[in-house]
Amino acid sequence: MIRVGVVGASGWADGSHLPALAALEEFEVTAVATTNRASAERAAAAHGVRHAFTDAGRLAAHPDVDLVVVSVRASGHAAVIRAALAAGKHVVSEWPLGVDAEEAHELTEAASAAGIVHAVVLQGHHSPSARFAADLVAEGRIGTLESVVLVADGAPWGGSRIWPNLVFGLDPAEGTDILTVMAGHFLATLERVAGPLTEVSARLPRMHDRVLVAGTERTAPNATPSHVLLHGALAGGATASVAVHGGNEPTGDGFLLELVGSEATLTATPARPGTFIHWGDWAIRIGDEVLTVPDACRTVPAAVRSGPPANIAALYQEVARAIAEGRQPHPSFGTALRHHRLLAAIERSAAAGAVHVVP
Repeated sequence: MIRVGVVGASGWADGSHLPALAALEEFEVTAVATTNRASAERAAAAHGVRHAFTDAGRLAAHPDVDLVVVSVRASGHAAVIRAALAAGKHVVSEWPLGVDAEEAHELTEAASAAGIVHAVVLQGHHSPSARFAADLVAEGRIGTLESVVLVADGAPWGGSRIWPNLVFGLDPAEGTDILTVMAGHFLATLERVAGPLTEVSARLPRMHDRVLVAGTERTAPNATPSHVLLHGALAGGATASVAVHGGNEPTGDGFLLELVGSEATLTATPARPGTFIHWGDWAIRIGDEVLTVPDACRTVPAAVRSGPPANIAALYQEVARAIAEGRQPHPSFGTALRHHRLLAAIERSAAAGAVHVVP
């Protein structure tokens, strides 16, 4: 049994990590931490957890914790991860790993030196639909892959107004915006299916210098992009075109992914309208043929509800196997570092107006 401490248990983790862990017999959540005592105790009581903390370092050092889950703001990841490493505990960190590629590199080096198992939550890597689509491409069902097109909804980032709880992300130093969070997840999923991008030519237009804080009359300064637009080349020789459009509210379309091959085109859209590409099931077809994701692509218990908990549960299954086998899981901090470097290449390309190679 792997004993887990969840830092940030009253936020995103409450509806994603905690339900996923509760459904897996390999894990037991033994500790939670939030920013104040009352919320920590509420989270512990709601999930039947023994220990509640307001200090991530104390949680990481507790003998009843084997693995630390980092589910706080990206700008707070480094401190929690370093506390876990100092205690010799395994780590699962939410994406983004750090606020930029430099911090991600430092954390990856530190985790490697600590000799612990480290993973990052890029749900698209464990999406049954993405796995199935990748298998179809690898099997040659569409012939030779020639081009990939992805159009995806990046709202609520990038619009003329922002929810109060997301205002912090208007500062690039926080590492949480339409490029890092939304495009970061979307591109990781695209690469899971079609292979890695090797070069990019990008634009990051910023349409709003100030945005309205929803529900108020005040505005906040904004230094983050409104949209992410790029053309690129994939390792296998295919081209890629990606548009992640921001806005005030999701349009309800979710995403459109087209994989154009020499013999046929694979098209994927959300099985449930409006779902992000890395969260839920896809409606997949090749030409006019509608395809069903096989059960073999699904590994989590049926009790895990669809949406983020399902793909996150699949990641935890991979982490459990990695701990048992003495190896690193996929995606690891090393995987996250590669994706951070992709985002950095997009930023450099947009700033210089030139093609940039992805390191």
